[in-house]
Amino acid sequence: MAPRVRIPTEDGSTIVYELGDPVEFPRPSGPLTSRRAFSAVHVVADPLAENNPVSGANIDWDATLAFRRHIWSWGLSVADAMDTAQRGMGLDWPAIQELCRRSIAEARAEGGDIACGINTDQLTEKEPTLERIVEAYQEQLDLVEGEGGQAVMMASRHLAAVARSREDYERVYAEVLSQARRPVIIHWLGDMFDPALAGYWGSTDLDVAAEAFLAILAANEDKVDGVKISLLDKDREVELRRRMPEGLRMYTGDDYSYPELIRGDGTHHSDALLGAFDVIAPAASAAIQALDAGEVEQFEKILAPTVPLSRHVFSKPTFYYKTGVVFQAYLNGHQDHFKMIHGLESARSVVHLARQFVLADQAGLLSDPELAAHRMALVLELAGITQD
Repeated sequence: MAPRVRIPTEDGSTIVYELGDPVEFPRPSGPLTSRRAFSAVHVVADPLAENNPVSGANIDWDATLAFRRHIWSWGLSVADAMDTAQRGMGLDWPAIQELCRRSIAEARAEGGDIACGINTDQLTEKEPTLERIVEAYQEQLDLVEGEGGQAVMMASRHLAAVARSREDYERVYAEVLSQARRPVIIHWLGDMFDPALAGYWGSTDLDVAAEAFLAILAANEDKVDGVKISLLDKDREVELRRRMPEGLRMYTGDDYSYPELIRGDGTHHSDALLGAFDVIAPAASAAIQALDAGEVEQFEKILAPTVPLSRHVFSKPTFYYKTGVVFQAYLNGHQDHFKMIHGLESARSVVHLARQFVLADQAGLLSDPELAAHRMALVLELAGITQD
Protein backbone atom coordinates (compact mmCIF):
# COMPACT_ATOMS: atom_id res chain seq x y z
CA MET A 1 0.00 0.00 0.00
CA ALA A 2 1.33 3.43 -0.94
CA PRO A 3 2.15 5.72 1.99
CA ARG A 4 -0.36 8.43 2.81
CA VAL A 5 -0.04 11.72 4.67
CA ARG A 6 -2.68 14.17 5.87
CA ILE A 7 -1.48 17.56 4.66
CA PRO A 8 -2.81 21.13 4.98
CA THR A 9 -4.08 23.13 2.02
CA GLU A 10 -4.15 26.85 1.33
CA ASP A 11 -7.84 27.16 2.25
CA GLY A 12 -7.18 25.93 5.80
CA SER A 13 -8.52 22.41 5.32
CA THR A 14 -6.58 19.16 5.15
CA ILE A 15 -6.53 16.33 2.64
CA VAL A 16 -5.07 12.83 2.66
CA TYR A 17 -2.39 12.61 0.00
CA GLU A 18 -1.22 9.26 -1.38
CA LEU A 19 2.31 9.14 -2.73
CA GLY A 20 3.28 7.70 -6.09
CA ASP A 21 6.38 5.78 -7.07
CA PRO A 22 9.76 7.47 -7.42
CA VAL A 23 11.37 7.67 -10.84
CA GLU A 24 14.41 5.45 -11.37
CA PHE A 25 16.78 7.94 -12.95
CA PRO A 26 19.83 6.42 -14.70
CA ARG A 27 23.28 7.04 -13.27
CA PRO A 28 25.84 8.42 -15.74
CA SER A 29 28.36 5.92 -17.08
CA GLY A 30 30.90 8.66 -17.80
CA PRO A 31 31.30 12.45 -17.69
CA LEU A 32 28.44 14.66 -18.83
CA THR A 33 29.65 16.27 -22.05
CA SER A 34 27.06 18.48 -23.76
CA ARG A 35 26.72 20.96 -20.89
CA ARG A 36 28.78 21.97 -17.87
CA ALA A 37 26.23 21.70 -15.07
CA PHE A 38 26.81 22.95 -11.54
CA SER A 39 24.57 22.33 -8.57
CA ALA A 40 24.83 25.20 -6.09
CA VAL A 41 24.74 23.25 -2.84
CA HIS A 42 23.50 23.87 0.70
CA VAL A 43 25.26 23.28 4.00
CA VAL A 44 23.91 21.02 6.76
CA ALA A 45 23.65 22.72 10.15
CA ASP A 46 24.75 20.97 13.32
CA PRO A 47 21.32 20.43 14.94
CA LEU A 48 22.70 20.29 18.49
CA ALA A 49 24.79 23.46 18.28
CA GLU A 50 23.78 27.09 18.52
CA ASN A 51 22.82 28.36 15.09
CA ASN A 52 21.08 31.62 15.90
CA PRO A 53 21.76 35.05 14.33
CA VAL A 54 24.52 35.87 16.86
CA SER A 55 26.19 32.48 17.27
CA GLY A 56 27.93 32.16 13.93
CA ALA A 57 27.50 29.14 11.68
CA ASN A 58 27.93 25.66 13.18
CA ILE A 59 28.01 23.03 10.45
CA ASP A 60 27.71 19.25 10.38
CA TRP A 61 30.73 18.67 8.19
CA ASP A 62 30.20 14.93 7.64
CA ALA A 63 26.67 15.42 6.29
CA THR A 64 27.67 18.52 4.33
CA LEU A 65 30.49 16.73 2.52
CA ALA A 66 28.35 13.62 1.99
CA PHE A 67 25.86 15.75 0.10
CA ARG A 68 28.59 17.00 -2.20
CA ARG A 69 29.55 13.38 -2.93
CA HIS A 70 25.89 12.76 -3.78
CA ILE A 71 26.02 15.56 -6.37
CA TRP A 72 29.27 14.30 -7.90
CA SER A 73 27.84 10.76 -8.06
CA TRP A 74 25.31 12.07 -10.58
CA GLY A 75 28.06 13.56 -12.76
CA LEU A 76 27.22 17.15 -11.80
CA SER A 77 29.70 19.80 -10.71
CA VAL A 78 29.49 21.48 -7.30
CA ALA A 79 29.24 25.23 -6.81
CA ASP A 80 30.01 25.84 -3.16
CA ALA A 81 29.95 28.78 -0.76
CA MET A 82 27.28 30.43 -2.93
CA ASP A 83 23.97 31.95 -1.85
CA THR A 84 22.45 28.42 -1.69
CA ALA A 85 24.88 27.72 1.17
CA GLN A 86 23.28 30.69 2.99
CA ARG A 87 26.01 33.08 1.92
CA GLY A 88 24.84 36.40 3.33
CA MET A 89 22.11 34.64 5.34
CA GLY A 90 24.07 32.94 8.10
CA LEU A 91 27.27 31.51 6.60
CA ASP A 92 29.99 33.62 8.22
CA TRP A 93 33.62 34.15 7.19
CA PRO A 94 35.18 31.47 9.46
CA ALA A 95 32.70 28.90 8.13
CA ILE A 96 33.23 30.07 4.53
CA GLN A 97 36.96 29.47 4.78
CA GLU A 98 36.54 26.02 6.27
CA LEU A 99 33.82 25.11 3.77
CA CYS A 100 36.01 26.04 0.80
CA ARG A 101 39.01 24.15 2.13
CA ARG A 102 37.04 21.02 3.02
CA SER A 103 34.95 20.93 -0.16
CA ILE A 104 37.86 21.52 -2.52
CA ALA A 105 39.85 18.78 -0.76
CA GLU A 106 36.83 16.45 -1.05
CA ALA A 107 36.52 17.27 -4.75
CA ARG A 108 40.17 16.39 -5.27
CA ALA A 109 39.70 13.07 -3.44
CA GLU A 110 36.52 12.22 -5.37
CA GLY A 111 37.63 13.48 -8.77
CA GLY A 112 34.77 15.98 -8.76
CA ASP A 113 34.52 19.37 -10.44
CA ILE A 114 34.10 22.34 -8.07
CA ALA A 115 33.90 26.12 -8.03
CA CYS A 116 33.57 28.29 -4.92
CA GLY A 117 32.15 31.74 -4.43
CA ILE A 118 34.32 34.70 -3.53
CA ASN A 119 32.88 37.88 -2.03
CA THR A 120 33.69 40.67 0.41
CA ASP A 121 31.74 39.42 3.43
CA GLN A 122 34.75 39.34 5.77
CA LEU A 123 34.65 43.16 5.85
CA THR A 124 33.15 44.61 9.03
CA GLU A 125 32.66 48.20 7.90
CA LYS A 126 29.38 49.03 6.17
CA GLU A 127 30.88 51.41 3.61
CA PRO A 128 34.48 50.40 2.93
CA THR A 129 36.67 52.05 0.34
CA LEU A 130 36.99 50.54 -3.10
CA GLU A 131 40.55 49.59 -2.17
CA ARG A 132 39.29 47.57 0.80
CA ILE A 133 36.70 45.87 -1.40
CA VAL A 134 39.41 44.84 -3.88
CA GLU A 135 41.56 43.53 -1.02
CA ALA A 136 38.67 41.50 0.39
CA TYR A 137 37.89 39.94 -2.98
CA GLN A 138 41.58 39.16 -3.52
CA GLU A 139 41.87 37.50 -0.10
CA GLN A 140 39.02 35.16 -0.97
CA LEU A 141 40.33 34.60 -4.50
CA ASP A 142 43.69 33.57 -3.03
CA LEU A 143 41.90 31.18 -0.65
CA VAL A 144 39.92 29.39 -3.38
CA GLU A 145 42.67 29.25 -5.98
CA GLY A 146 45.30 28.40 -3.37
CA GLU A 147 43.28 25.31 -2.46
CA GLY A 148 42.93 24.36 -6.13
CA GLY A 149 39.39 25.53 -6.87
CA GLN A 150 37.83 27.74 -9.50
CA ALA A 151 36.41 31.06 -8.29
CA VAL A 152 32.93 32.45 -8.81
CA MET A 153 33.10 36.23 -8.33
CA MET A 154 29.84 36.98 -6.58
CA ALA A 155 28.10 40.34 -6.43
CA SER A 156 29.25 42.34 -3.39
CA ARG A 157 26.81 44.12 -1.09
CA HIS A 158 29.67 46.40 -0.07
CA LEU A 159 30.33 47.39 -3.68
CA ALA A 160 26.61 47.98 -4.29
CA ALA A 161 26.57 50.28 -1.25
CA VAL A 162 29.58 52.45 -2.12
CA ALA A 163 29.91 52.44 -5.92
CA ARG A 164 28.95 55.78 -7.44
CA SER A 165 29.23 54.88 -11.13
CA ARG A 166 29.78 52.02 -13.55
CA GLU A 167 33.46 53.06 -13.56
CA ASP A 168 33.72 51.98 -9.92
CA TYR A 169 32.52 48.51 -10.89
CA GLU A 170 34.87 48.43 -13.86
CA ARG A 171 37.82 49.32 -11.64
CA VAL A 172 37.07 46.75 -8.94
CA TYR A 173 36.40 43.89 -11.35
CA ALA A 174 39.47 44.68 -13.47
CA GLU A 175 41.77 44.77 -10.43
CA VAL A 176 40.44 41.52 -8.95
CA LEU A 177 40.31 39.61 -12.23
CA SER A 178 43.87 40.65 -13.07
CA GLN A 179 45.02 38.58 -10.09
CA ALA A 180 43.18 35.40 -11.11
CA ARG A 181 45.30 32.39 -12.03
CA ARG A 182 42.49 30.64 -13.91
CA PRO A 183 39.34 31.95 -15.60
CA VAL A 184 36.65 33.11 -13.19
CA ILE A 185 32.86 32.81 -13.35
CA ILE A 186 31.17 36.18 -12.78
CA HIS A 187 27.81 36.11 -10.98
CA TRP A 188 25.08 38.69 -11.55
CA LEU A 189 22.61 38.07 -8.71
CA GLY A 190 19.35 39.95 -8.98
CA ASP A 191 17.69 41.82 -6.14
CA MET A 192 14.90 39.22 -5.95
CA PHE A 193 17.60 36.99 -4.43
CA ASP A 194 19.23 39.77 -2.41
CA PRO A 195 17.55 43.20 -2.12
CA ALA A 196 20.88 44.76 -1.07
CA LEU A 197 22.12 44.26 -4.64
CA ALA A 198 19.59 46.57 -6.28
CA GLY A 199 21.32 48.88 -8.75
CA TYR A 200 24.31 46.61 -9.30
CA TRP A 201 26.59 47.61 -12.18
CA GLY A 202 25.65 51.24 -11.49
CA SER A 203 21.97 51.45 -12.43
CA THR A 204 18.54 50.15 -11.43
CA ASP A 205 17.68 50.22 -15.16
CA LEU A 206 18.56 46.69 -16.25
CA ASP A 207 19.22 47.77 -19.82
CA VAL A 208 21.80 50.29 -18.61
CA ALA A 209 23.23 47.78 -16.13
CA ALA A 210 23.56 45.18 -18.90
CA GLU A 211 25.72 47.54 -20.97
CA ALA A 212 28.10 48.05 -18.05
CA PHE A 213 28.18 44.31 -17.42
CA LEU A 214 28.98 43.51 -21.05
CA ALA A 215 31.71 46.17 -21.08
CA ILE A 216 33.39 44.51 -18.08
CA LEU A 217 33.27 41.14 -19.84
CA ALA A 218 34.75 42.58 -23.02
CA ALA A 219 37.57 44.28 -21.13
CA ASN A 220 38.50 41.17 -19.13
CA GLU A 221 37.46 38.25 -21.35
CA ASP A 222 40.81 36.47 -21.07
CA LYS A 223 40.21 36.19 -17.29
CA VAL A 224 36.57 35.07 -17.52
CA ASP A 225 35.29 31.53 -18.04
CA GLY A 226 31.66 32.56 -18.13
CA VAL A 227 28.86 34.31 -16.32
CA LYS A 228 26.02 33.16 -14.10
CA ILE A 229 22.88 35.20 -14.59
CA SER A 230 20.31 35.02 -11.76
CA LEU A 231 17.63 37.49 -12.83
CA LEU A 232 14.72 35.05 -13.44
CA ASP A 233 14.26 36.75 -16.81
CA LYS A 234 14.85 34.28 -19.63
CA ASP A 235 14.57 36.84 -22.43
CA ARG A 236 17.24 39.04 -20.88
CA GLU A 237 19.49 36.02 -20.39
CA VAL A 238 19.05 35.03 -24.05
CA GLU A 239 19.94 38.55 -25.16
CA LEU A 240 23.02 38.72 -22.92
CA ARG A 241 24.04 35.25 -24.08
CA ARG A 242 23.88 36.41 -27.69
CA ARG A 243 25.95 39.53 -27.00
CA MET A 244 28.68 38.12 -24.79
CA PRO A 245 32.23 37.82 -26.13
CA GLU A 246 32.60 34.63 -28.15
CA GLY A 247 33.95 31.72 -26.13
CA LEU A 248 32.47 32.71 -22.77
CA ARG A 249 29.93 30.38 -21.20
CA MET A 250 26.50 31.47 -20.05
CA TYR A 251 25.65 29.57 -16.86
CA THR A 252 21.93 29.93 -16.38
CA GLY A 253 20.79 30.80 -12.89
CA ASP A 254 17.13 30.89 -13.95
CA ASP A 255 15.37 28.44 -11.66
CA TYR A 256 12.09 29.05 -13.52
CA SER A 257 13.07 28.46 -17.16
CA TYR A 258 16.19 26.28 -17.09
CA PRO A 259 15.00 23.55 -19.51
CA GLU A 260 14.51 26.01 -22.37
CA LEU A 261 17.74 27.90 -21.63
CA ILE A 262 19.88 24.77 -21.29
CA ARG A 263 18.40 23.25 -24.46
CA GLY A 264 19.19 26.42 -26.39
CA ASP A 265 17.88 27.88 -29.62
CA GLY A 266 20.04 26.02 -32.12
CA THR A 267 22.68 28.75 -32.14
CA HIS A 268 23.36 29.44 -28.50
CA HIS A 269 22.69 27.52 -25.30
CA SER A 270 23.25 27.98 -21.59
CA ASP A 271 25.26 25.78 -19.30
CA ALA A 272 23.94 25.67 -15.75
CA LEU A 273 24.76 26.84 -12.24
CA LEU A 274 21.53 26.35 -10.35
CA GLY A 275 20.33 26.05 -6.79
CA ALA A 276 17.44 24.06 -8.27
CA PHE A 277 19.89 21.29 -9.17
CA ASP A 278 20.45 20.72 -5.43
CA VAL A 279 16.76 19.73 -5.31
CA ILE A 280 16.48 17.85 -8.62
CA ALA A 281 20.01 16.44 -9.07
CA PRO A 282 19.01 12.94 -10.30
CA ALA A 283 16.59 14.39 -12.89
CA ALA A 284 19.08 17.07 -13.96
CA SER A 285 21.74 14.43 -14.53
CA ALA A 286 19.41 12.13 -16.46
CA ALA A 287 18.23 15.02 -18.65
CA ILE A 288 21.77 16.07 -19.57
CA GLN A 289 22.64 12.44 -20.26
CA ALA A 290 19.73 12.45 -22.72
CA LEU A 291 21.03 15.66 -24.28
CA ASP A 292 24.48 14.09 -24.58
CA ALA A 293 22.83 11.29 -26.58
CA GLY A 294 21.02 13.79 -28.84
CA GLU A 295 17.64 12.89 -27.32
CA VAL A 296 16.19 16.39 -26.98
CA GLU A 297 12.60 15.21 -26.50
CA GLN A 298 13.70 12.94 -23.64
CA PHE A 299 15.64 15.84 -22.10
CA GLU A 300 12.47 17.93 -22.10
CA LYS A 301 10.31 15.05 -20.86
CA ILE A 302 12.57 14.45 -17.86
CA LEU A 303 12.78 18.09 -16.80
CA ALA A 304 9.17 19.15 -17.42
CA PRO A 305 7.80 17.73 -14.11
CA THR A 306 10.61 19.38 -12.15
CA VAL A 307 9.72 22.93 -13.21
CA PRO A 308 6.59 23.32 -11.01
CA LEU A 309 8.65 22.06 -8.06
CA SER A 310 11.50 24.48 -8.72
CA ARG A 311 9.18 27.43 -9.27
CA HIS A 312 7.49 26.67 -5.96
CA VAL A 313 10.78 26.37 -4.08
CA PHE A 314 11.91 29.70 -5.58
CA SER A 315 8.59 31.51 -5.18
CA LYS A 316 8.50 34.93 -3.53
CA PRO A 317 10.16 35.95 -1.31
CA THR A 318 12.74 34.23 -3.49
CA PHE A 319 15.66 34.57 -1.07
CA TYR A 320 13.95 32.05 1.24
CA TYR A 321 14.37 29.28 -1.35
CA LYS A 322 17.16 27.85 0.83
CA THR A 323 14.50 26.52 3.20
CA GLY A 324 12.98 24.39 0.45
CA VAL A 325 16.39 23.15 -0.65
CA VAL A 326 17.19 21.87 2.83
CA PHE A 327 13.68 20.47 3.28
CA GLN A 328 14.11 18.38 0.13
CA ALA A 329 17.41 17.02 1.44
CA TYR A 330 15.67 16.12 4.72
CA LEU A 331 12.81 14.35 2.95
CA ASN A 332 15.28 12.33 0.86
CA GLY A 333 17.45 11.25 3.78
CA HIS A 334 20.53 13.33 3.02
CA GLN A 335 20.38 14.76 6.54
CA ASP A 336 18.72 13.54 9.73
CA HIS A 337 16.97 16.76 10.70
CA PHE A 338 15.25 19.84 9.34
CA LYS A 339 17.35 22.51 11.07
CA MET A 340 19.24 25.36 9.42
CA ILE A 341 21.78 28.04 10.20
CA HIS A 342 20.05 31.05 11.79
CA GLY A 343 16.87 29.01 12.25
CA LEU A 344 15.94 29.54 8.60
CA GLU A 345 13.80 26.39 8.59
CA SER A 346 11.02 28.68 9.87
CA ALA A 347 11.15 30.92 6.77
CA ARG A 348 8.51 28.93 4.86
CA SER A 349 5.05 27.99 6.12
CA VAL A 350 3.98 24.43 6.76
CA VAL A 351 1.43 24.82 3.94
CA HIS A 352 4.25 25.84 1.59
CA LEU A 353 6.34 22.83 2.62
CA ALA A 354 3.39 20.46 2.21
CA ARG A 355 2.90 21.75 -1.32
CA GLN A 356 6.59 21.17 -2.04
CA PHE A 357 6.20 17.60 -0.75
CA VAL A 358 3.39 16.98 -3.26
CA LEU A 359 5.26 18.56 -6.18
CA ALA A 360 8.41 16.58 -5.37
CA ASP A 361 6.37 13.37 -5.36
CA GLN A 362 4.74 14.27 -8.68
CA ALA A 363 8.20 14.86 -10.18
CA GLY A 364 9.33 11.41 -8.97
CA LEU A 365 11.96 13.04 -6.76
CA LEU A 366 11.14 11.46 -3.40
CA SER A 367 13.61 8.61 -3.56
CA ASP A 368 12.13 6.70 -0.59
CA PRO A 369 8.39 7.48 -0.32
CA GLU A 370 8.04 5.73 3.04
CA LEU A 371 10.84 7.81 4.57
CA ALA A 372 9.59 11.03 2.96
CA ALA A 373 6.03 10.41 4.21
CA HIS A 374 7.28 9.69 7.73
CA ARG A 375 9.38 12.85 7.80
CA MET A 376 6.61 15.00 6.35
CA ALA A 377 4.28 13.66 9.03
CA LEU A 378 6.77 14.59 11.77
CA VAL A 379 6.95 18.18 10.52
CA LEU A 380 3.15 18.34 10.33
CA GLU A 381 2.71 16.89 13.83
CA LEU A 382 4.86 19.73 15.20
CA ALA A 383 2.42 22.14 13.51
CA GLY A 384 -0.55 20.43 15.18
CA ILE A 385 -1.70 18.38 12.19
CA THR A 386 -2.17 14.87 13.53
CA GLN A 387 -2.15 11.86 11.24
CA ASP A 388 -4.98 9.30 11.04
